Amino acid sequence: MTAVERDETRAEAAPPPPATPPRPLPLAVAVPAAVLAGLALLVAFPPYGVWPLAPVGVALLAAAAHRRRLRAGAGLGFLTGVAFFAPLLTWTNLHTGYLPWVLLSLLQAAYLALLGAATAWVSPLADRARWCWAPLTGVLWVGQEALRDRTPFGGFPWGRLAFSQGDAPLLRLAAFGGAPLVTFAVAVAGGLLLAAGWRRWDAAGLRSVRWWRPVAGLTVGAVLVCAAGLLVPVGRVGGGATVTVAIVQGNVPRLGLDFNAQRQAVLDNHADATLELAARVADGTQPRPDLVVWPENASDIDPLRNRAAGARIAQAADTIGAPILVGAVLLGPGDGQVRNAGILWRPGAGPDLDQLYVKRHPVPFAEYVPLRDIARMVSKQVDRVRADFVPGSAPGVVRAGPVVLGDVICFEVAYDEVVRDTVTGGAQLLVVQTNNATFNVAEARQQLAMVRLRAVEHGRPALMASTVGVSGFVAPDGRVSDATGFNTREVVVRQLRLADGRTVATRVGLWPEVVLAGLAVAALAGAAVLRRRQRVGSA
Repeated sequence: MTAVERDETRAEAAPPPPATPPRPLPLAVAVPAAVLAGLALLVAFPPYGVWPLAPVGVALLAAAAHRRRLRAGAGLGFLTGVAFFAPLLTWTNLHTGYLPWVLLSLLQAAYLALLGAATAWVSPLADRARWCWAPLTGVLWVGQEALRDRTPFGGFPWGRLAFSQGDAPLLRLAAFGGAPLVTFAVAVAGGLLLAAGWRRWDAAGLRSVRWWRPVAGLTVGAVLVCAAGLLVPVGRVGGGATVTVAIVQGNVPRLGLDFNAQRQAVLDNHADATLELAARVADGTQPRPDLVVWPENASDIDPLRNRAAGARIAQAADTIGAPILVGAVLLGPGDGQVRNAGILWRPGAGPDLDQLYVKRHPVPFAEYVPLRDIARMVSKQVDRVRADFVPGSAPGVVRAGPVVLGDVICFEVAYDEVVRDTVTGGAQLLVVQTNNATFNVAEARQQLAMVRLRAVEHGRPALMASTVGVSGFVAPDGRVSDATGFNTREVVVRQLRLADGRTVATRVGLWPEVVLAGLAVAALAGAAVLRRRQRVGSA
């Protein structure tokens, strides 16, 4: 054997050079991408409403965290969370000082930190098969929201991806799988954008043959996912009578935490506005409503114990000749306890105690104070909550003559099962009673976006009645009608066609979220197995 042949034999026997390990984005790129992700998510939500930016924000966060160590992924997710939640939740600091707002924003950002860590953890799966990127992103977002919606103290579902899609075709998917399915679709679109953009954009990368084909294909796929909702039929499900409903937005003397310092004035505002409506009915310029809805806190004076307050509501109900759903604060059942309730007040008969809904999900630190001694060290404002609100135990199914209402109060509209329970209980019209006097118009519009999703999810007409706005009606396809201004006194009346059928989403309930969150857990476990195999193979 010649020397050349011996060299060739040794070269063939030598092991191949080690493959270059896959690299994440440079940190100088990943950090700005994480911040931009949060800002893109923010602008997707009301009051901005640029919904196509939601998948872009998802893609930017996933790109920043891909192939990172867990701590780095968590840190980048946290940056996204702060950039998103801090401005989204600015309405929480209007009257309570900065510290509660900062703590709430940081707490919510911590969930996106978990998402960033999970995204980093499943990177080997995405690298193994690029088609996995989109569904992995989707299930991780659903899993993160499922956790955030329930913990701690019952969770805080504000800022779910689904609630950014009020004007988007994807809103229609709520009729099949509720908010979890809409969130999944938004995140899948983001995952497709990421898969399209994750490549070498330098001269060497662009010299590859037909590099543009996968980029174009995946981008078109993201667009098609966003447009997929157009294929879903939405609208009223089942038959139902036609009813005329009035929303009374009486306004308050002044915005802020001391709005209820003039409780009698707030009650009078709503009673007087109803009497003015009755005068228009009497002179024939307005049809007589079958139902009148007053907002949450319309009567912070317990009308069941205070005769003067009860008399004012009775005067309004008797004059308008229709039942009024009154948002009231009721004392009891025990000493130092109160209830946030919607109570039906019938003309000529007074309060119907059989048609009384007590809010099932009081807001922690606003309607009750867990860990009060510790919370007081954070903010003295917690002592404004002198009595803890007691939660109700029954869904808000209120039978008001020709219509069965599904009543939820304020933030409850963000919780899937609280709303669904009213529909499975027979509700034909969804009613959200709320009080935005301590917040601002951005918060009100974010809440109205949730009402829009619920209307599509359950195929029901819906309405939101606020003390100060925004109030309005929502059709079963998500369209808003007769939306009022903010910090104004207005009365809007509309004829509605009720619905008594059930959408797919109503029927399946929690199952889409359970399945998708379960797949997220499976993905995390699969990534653990793959990582272990890679370690063994490289040893």
